[in-house]
Amino acid sequence: MSQAPIIGITVDSDEGGAYVLRRNYAEAVAAAGGVPLLLTHEIGSLERVLGLIDGLLVTGGDFDVDPALFGASTRHPTVKTKDRRTAFEAAAIREALDHDTPVLGICGGQQLLNVVLGGTLVQHIADEVPGALEHEQKNPRTEPGHTVAVIPGTALHGIVDSAELTVNSAHHQAAKDTGPGVIVNARAPDGVIEGIEHPGHRFCLGIEWHPEYAISAGDAKIFTAFVAAARG
Repeated sequence: MSQAPIIGITVDSDEGGAYVLRRNYAEAVAAAGGVPLLLTHEIGSLERVLGLIDGLLVTGGDFDVDPALFGASTRHPTVKTKDRRTAFEAAAIREALDHDTPVLGICGGQQLLNVVLGGTLVQHIADEVPGALEHEQKNPRTEPGHTVAVIPGTALHGIVDSAELTVNSAHHQAAKDTGPGVIVNARAPDGVIEGIEHPGHRFCLGIEWHPEYAISAGDAKIFTAFVAAARG
């Protein structure tokens, strides 16, 4: 029997300088059979860290990707960044993909994954998407916010085995244009991109919602597939 794969999970940092992470990220990885390893924002340690992990989970957070990173000449007033964290996570994604290490990006992690793969972002959904849903839901994240349509033929569809998922929603940005080879695998009813993947890698998946809250059966299946890919 193969050993449980080690899953590197990126963490956030608060204003007081502490590293922080919600427990349910690690709990979801453990429930899927992985060993969670929390990754701090030390780029100098990145090569060594990537030698230890079998999969990379890039988490979300209450901040945004700097629009300059995807070539935007303007910056929406709602945008707030955490440059040290983003620099570490972008470098980690690039290195992981270069070594074909499985990558799962969640919410802000999906947005950064799209940028690293050559895509751009909607800086503020309410201003750029006519008739947009409320993507920053007012009810708790443990409850659904809306549905997403899962596109047939995609890896995500094969994982969740469903054409529609009920998901939570806690974001004001989203993927806009995708990079070369990137496939959109899920959309909200208002057309907002809710998931991306790149078939040129062993496992490269980004989703806009937070499956660590296990809103639907599909959420657990995403973690199971990710950990299975990391197991090799």
